[in-house]
Amino acid sequence: MQTTLRKSVRIVGTGLHSGRPVRLTLSPASAEHGIWFRRTDITDRDNIIQAIYDCVADTTLCTRIENDAGASVSTVEHLMAAIAGCGLHNVMIDVDGPEVPIMDGSSRRFVRDIMAAGLQELDAPVRVFRVVKPVSHTENGVTVSLEPHDGMEIDFSIDFADAAIGHQEKALNMANGTFVRELSDCRTFCRRDDVEAMQAAGLGLGGSLDNAVVVQGATVLNPDGFRRSDECVRHKMLDALGDLALAGAPMLGRYVGERAGHGPTNRLLRKLFATPGAVEMIECTPAMESSLPGFGIRATDLAQVG
Repeated sequence: MQTTLRKSVRIVGTGLHSGRPVRLTLSPASAEHGIWFRRTDITDRDNIIQAIYDCVADTTLCTRIENDAGASVSTVEHLMAAIAGCGLHNVMIDVDGPEVPIMDGSSRRFVRDIMAAGLQELDAPVRVFRVVKPVSHTENGVTVSLEPHDGMEIDFSIDFADAAIGHQEKALNMANGTFVRELSDCRTFCRRDDVEAMQAAGLGLGGSLDNAVVVQGATVLNPDGFRRSDECVRHKMLDALGDLALAGAPMLGRYVGERAGHGPTNRLLRKLFATPGAVEMIECTPAMESSLPGFGIRATDLAQVG
């Protein structure tokens, strides 16, 4: 069955790029509503933006969605990952600024608050996109693909010159609370030189060691180091789930990313839906539902990540 929240969730945090306080409210929504953002600070034009792949307007450093009236919200990927990873299908998200708060650079706070609010089943079946035939996209040495699969699996590899990161790879099936246990606490990461360049360009003004892992060569500048030895590739998997959630419905398929990011994943989705016969929408059977991200989450899953 489709789900929504049992009660509203209110979150206050800092915008990564503006460095300003941001207020976010997730509210219950009816069946078939889907995921929408509403810019409460915009009153002179359409302020509602659908969380859908073809509303993605920019993928520089984060994912930004925008409607035809020019209202936009950026840094949606960590929240979208939490929504997908918790099995939440219908929600209205009010935000009083142009970006979702960065929190600690992961999805942990969003997941915790969604699980605390609880999910309510709705009298409507879950429909999913099932990948029918493989689709891939390559650009600038980056390759992403989607392949048929009975559940939702993410397979990711990264290579960085910085010894603190190096080569990392991981594959996970997203069912049975996997996202909550294995990925939700993994933070965004960057090189110190990149932080300085971003801030010189007026971006990342709210960035700090409180909301990102920062490395320099073989050194992790955060006093507590990594939360997991392969936190970086796990965060890339978190990002991928959030960007794939912009398909507009859960997906049955295997995603493979090699040094990928927001842009290639979005262009892969666009190619998937533009390729005749590559994907179909189907109504879930109970067995299919059990293979989706968010199915089978327990409080003990979240307890493992704090």
